[in-house]
Amino acid sequence: MSSLLMALAGVFGGTAAVLLALVDLRELRLPDPLVAALAFGAGIPLALLAPQRIGSAVLAAVLVGAGYLLIALLPGRGLGLGDVKLGAVLALLLGLAGGWPAVAAGFVAAHVIGAGVAVFLLATRRRRVFPFGPALLLGALAGLAGAALVTAA
Repeated sequence: MSSLLMALAGVFGGTAAVLLALVDLRELRLPDPLVAALAFGAGIPLALLAPQRIGSAVLAAVLVGAGYLLIALLPGRGLGLGDVKLGAVLALLLGLAGGWPAVAAGFVAAHVIGAGVAVFLLATRRRRVFPFGPALLLGALAGLAGAALVTAA
């Protein structure tokens, strides 16, 4: 049963994540229906697998969502509201999958990736605005990989 739930989380979550990254790269937006598909498609199986982590995962989602919302409300186009919602959903999923270490690793990785992209774009003078969703998604993947390694050890 647990391997089936993990497979469902991977298929639904992975499909939604790839679509979100592609849309954000092309249109600089993260559609709410795709963010919701990621949340429910991966969140429900993960919550069934680790019900003991639901409380801390919800807390992680609230903290990340609130922090990102504060950044989004600052002048200067730092983050869009799609990034805020995606960040909260990814914090929830990482919290369910691996707890606080996965949340921390996922968001540190996301910001390292985002910083690298920003430096490259500034150095090449290509553009000043870039989609942060793909960096968030890649960071979450890194956080999941780290959680899997720790669990396997």
